[in-house]
Amino acid sequence: MIGMAVVMVLGVGMIGLARAQNDEGPMSDLRFVVVRDYNGKPVRNAAVVLHPVNKKGKQARGGLELKTDNDGQTNIDGIPYGPLRVQVLAPGFQTFGEDYQIDKAEMVITVKLKRPGGQYSVYEKHGDAKKADDTKAAEPKPQ
Repeated sequence: MIGMAVVMVLGVGMIGLARAQNDEGPMSDLRFVVVRDYNGKPVRNAAVVLHPVNKKGKQARGGLELKTDNDGQTNIDGIPYGPLRVQVLAPGFQTFGEDYQIDKAEMVITVKLKRPGGQYSVYEKHGDAKKADDTKAAEPKPQ
């Protein structure tokens, strides 16, 4: 009798899971290609992070991380239609981030990673612009 109850509960749970999957709507197969901006060569082992975006445009909880292969490619199947935030991180490159509208059964997203920009230092000269304090003559120290 207990075994029969367990089977019934599991059966109802599986029906609910199947119904939830069908209620999500259409799904998309995504393929990502990550290349260098300056020469178009693939970036291997880049982290491609996917975050769902809610109706207010805010990042929803949860997410998924993929890694690119030697050809700079990775893919995932079964992503529901709607907004998706994509971030790509790789050592030696600027972090990439953009929101995409997933609305096709198959989509290819190409990401071009840029080199990091130069560092700004207060110890280096930066043009001819002078501060207001730099134009004043130095006051002699009292002796």
